[in-house]
Amino acid sequence: MMSKKTVLLFALALGVNLTAQDKIELALQTLKEKYPQEKIHVLLNKKSYLAGENIWFKTFVFEGYSPSEISTTLFAELYDKNKTLIDKKLIPLFNGQGNGSFTLPESLKEDVYYIRTYTTWMTNFSEDFQPVKEIPVYNPFSPEKLDINSQSSWTAAVFPESGTFIDGINTKVAVRLQSKGSLPDHWGGYIADAAKPDEKIVSFKGFDENTGVFQMTPQSGRTYKLFIEDSKGNKQNIDLPAVSPSGMHLRVESKTDHIKYSLQSKNLSTPSTFYRVIGTINDQMVFKSMIRELSNEKVYTVPTEKLINGILQISIFDDRDQIVAQRMCFIKPDRLQILQPSLQELSLNEAPRALNSFKIAQNKNIPNYTVSVTDGNFQSSEEDNSLLSTLWLTGDIPSKISSPSQYFTKNHNSDALDAILMSEKWKRFEWRSVMTGAFPMIRNIPEPYISYKGKVSVSDQPAKNATLNLIFNTDKQGMNIYPVKTNDKGFFTLSGLIFENSINFHYQLNADSRETQVAKEKVQVIFQPNYAFVPYRKSLPESRYILTKRSSQDDIPAEVTRYITTKNSQKLINDKTISIQEIKIKGQKKDLTKKLNQELSSSLFRGTDETIFDFVNDENLSLGSANVLQWLDGRVAGLTVQNKAGTYTPLLRGAPTGIYLDEMPATADQLSYLSLSDIAMVKVMKGYFAGGYGGGGNGAIAIYTRRGGTKGRITNPDAPTQLKKISLKGFDQPAPFNTPDYSDGAFNGIPTDTRNVLYWNPDFAGSGDDSTIRFYNNDDAKSYHVIMMGFDKENGVPFYYNEVVK
Repeated sequence: MMSKKTVLLFALALGVNLTAQDKIELALQTLKEKYPQEKIHVLLNKKSYLAGENIWFKTFVFEGYSPSEISTTLFAELYDKNKTLIDKKLIPLFNGQGNGSFTLPESLKEDVYYIRTYTTWMTNFSEDFQPVKEIPVYNPFSPEKLDINSQSSWTAAVFPESGTFIDGINTKVAVRLQSKGSLPDHWGGYIADAAKPDEKIVSFKGFDENTGVFQMTPQSGRTYKLFIEDSKGNKQNIDLPAVSPSGMHLRVESKTDHIKYSLQSKNLSTPSTFYRVIGTINDQMVFKSMIRELSNEKVYTVPTEKLINGILQISIFDDRDQIVAQRMCFIKPDRLQILQPSLQELSLNEAPRALNSFKIAQNKNIPNYTVSVTDGNFQSSEEDNSLLSTLWLTGDIPSKISSPSQYFTKNHNSDALDAILMSEKWKRFEWRSVMTGAFPMIRNIPEPYISYKGKVSVSDQPAKNATLNLIFNTDKQGMNIYPVKTNDKGFFTLSGLIFENSINFHYQLNADSRETQVAKEKVQVIFQPNYAFVPYRKSLPESRYILTKRSSQDDIPAEVTRYITTKNSQKLINDKTISIQEIKIKGQKKDLTKKLNQELSSSLFRGTDETIFDFVNDENLSLGSANVLQWLDGRVAGLTVQNKAGTYTPLLRGAPTGIYLDEMPATADQLSYLSLSDIAMVKVMKGYFAGGYGGGGNGAIAIYTRRGGTKGRITNPDAPTQLKKISLKGFDQPAPFNTPDYSDGAFNGIPTDTRNVLYWNPDFAGSGDDSTIRFYNNDDAKSYHVIMMGFDKENGVPFYYNEVVK
C-alpha cells in the first residue's frame, strides 16, 4: 500500500512524460485534485438482532486505499424496508474512523432493516457508493417471521474478456450468477452450438456461488449457447454474444509480481496509427505506454513490485481518443499487503464464565484498534463483507456480490476474483464524460466536525460587525466564554466543534462594541446547523429474506431463543453495572483524583496512558511556579518544556504536543495569564486520544480550571442565568457496552449467560502501556472469534486479524 505520491512516482519510473498532458491526463489530474471519492466499511457487533437490543457499529472511511482526510463527520440512518426513517445518528470521525449505536424499539416488527452510512462529501456523487447494510431483526411476538428466500430463482450472464467475442480469437468468458435470494454453492455448465445442443464444446464448474470461467475460440457463422445446471437440478440456457468478424481484444493476466497484457485484432476497417494504454488505480495513472504496431504475438509486462493492492483498470485508446478495449484486474491477488499479528500471551479458558486474555503487539503507527471477541459458534458481519473486501472490492464495485470477503481470506481463489472483475465496469468515472469536462457538480462541502451558522439581530435589525460573547456550559467542561465577531450582515460561524449530546449557550452582545448600551431583551441570536442529513433517493437493496405467516405451532428458532435469554441477562448486567458505578462514586474518598477526572474530562479526552495532577485535593502542587508549563517540566517521563524568549513549548518524546484549556485548543501564550491557583487538574496524555484535533496522535496536555464544585472557584453563579439561553445539538454518544466482571462475585446472580458478543471495543488505544484484552466467557463457548482492525497510516497497510481461536 502506498501513498498517491508514491504511485505517481512509479509512473515516472516507467519513463512516462507526465508534463505533456493530454485530455486523458488532464482529466485524471482534475479527478485527483478536485473529485476524490470516499468509501465506507461498517462493522456490526453481531450479524442479527432482537427487537429492543442495541446495534453497536464501527465505521472506517477511506479515500482510495487510505483513511480519508476529507470528512470528519459521518451520518448513519436506520430504515425499515419501506424506507421509513426510524433513527439517525451523527458520528465524529478521527483518522477516518467513528463508532456509534442504535437502540431498536421493543415494538419493532420482525423484518429486515437497513443501516445507511455516508458523509457530506459522498452526497456529491452517485448513491451507489453509499453502503446500505441489511439487518435482520427478530421479534417472536410479530405475526410474521423471517425466512431465507431459498426458493428464488437465479439468473446467469456472460462477460467475454474486455467485452469482445471475435472470430478466431481465443477468449476467456466469465459467467456471473445473480439472485434475489440465495445462490447455489455448486453449479456448472457447458457450451454448445445452438444447432447441436448435445455436442459439448467446452465444460466448466463454477468457482463459487458468484462466478465461473470457460475459454473458447468462437467462429463466425456459428451461434453458441450456454447450458447451466446447479446441484438441485435447476437449469438455465442463455445465448452467448454474437461472434464479431472484426475487432480488438485485450487479454490480461495478473501475477504475483507483474501483470501481462496483449492486444489482438482482426479485420480492423480503419486501423489507428497508434494505441495508448493507460493503467489507473482509482483516479490516478500508474502506467502508460504507446503501441504503434499491433502484433497478435506481442505480450507486454508491467512490474507490480511498487504498486499497491487494488483494482487496476487498463484502458486502450485509439488515435482519436476513443476507447477500444477495457479490462479490470486485481494487483498482486496472491500477495495481499496486510499486517496480521499473532495474539501474544494468549490465555484461554473455556470453562463457564472464566477469564480469558491476550495482548496486542504494539505498533506506533496504529494509534487505535477495533477489537471484537464473540462466541466462536456464531458468525460476525465480517463473514459476509469484510474490511478488506470493502477496501479492495465492494467499496468501488457497487453491484451485488455474495460473500465478497471470501476473495481476501487465506485460501481465496484469485481466479474467481479475476472473473468478478471481468464481469464488472469501473463506475467511479466514465472516460467519455471526464475527457469532455463533464465532472460531478459539487453542491455539498463538508465542514470540520460540527459547524453552526448564527445570526445576531438587535430590534429585528442585523447586528453588524459586533462582538457576541457566547457563555457555554457542559457537564464536563464547566463555564467558558467564547467571543465571536459578526460580519456586515450580522452573521457568524462556529466550526470545528467536538462535543457529544448537547451544549447550552448563554449569549450577550458586547456593549463596548456598540455606541449605546443595547437592552438585553432586544438582542436575538438564531443558530442553524451547517450540516444536514440528506434523504436517500434510491430504492433499498433487495433482501435475501422473505416474511411468512407465523403459526402458533411454530417453534422459536434456537438462535432467537438465545437472543431472548441474552437480552434478559443483559438487562441484569446493565443494572448491576450501574449499581456498581454508583457505589464507586459514593466511595470516591478512596480515589478522589479519579473522581475529579471523571467530573472534569469528557470521554473524548481520556486515554489509557495518562498522568494526572490533582490541584484540588493536593494543594501543595500549586506552590513554586508561576506558569503551568514551567511547572510541568521534568514531572512526566518523555515530556520536556522548551523556553525560548519567555515562550514555553511542550514536547512529548521530542515532538510538539497539543495544549487544551478546558478541552478547547489553547496556546502557550494564553496559559501565561493563568494562575496555578485557578487550576483544578492537569493531565498529560501520551499517544492517541479521541478528542484531539486530527485524532490526537501525539497526545496532549489538558488543563482544567476550577469551576463550581471545585475548591477555590471564584465566580458569579447567577451571571449565566441572567442571560438568554440556547441549546445546540452535538454528536450522538454511543450507548455503553457493558460486560460482566465475574472476578469478585458481583455478577454471580445472573442465571444464564448466553452472550454472543463477549468483548467490544471500537476504540482500543494501542499506544498505552497495557495492551491486554480481557474478557469473560459465557456459559457454553468453547472457542472465540477474535476480530482486530486498524490501519498503519505511515505505511498505508490495513491491520487485520479475523480468526477463531480455542
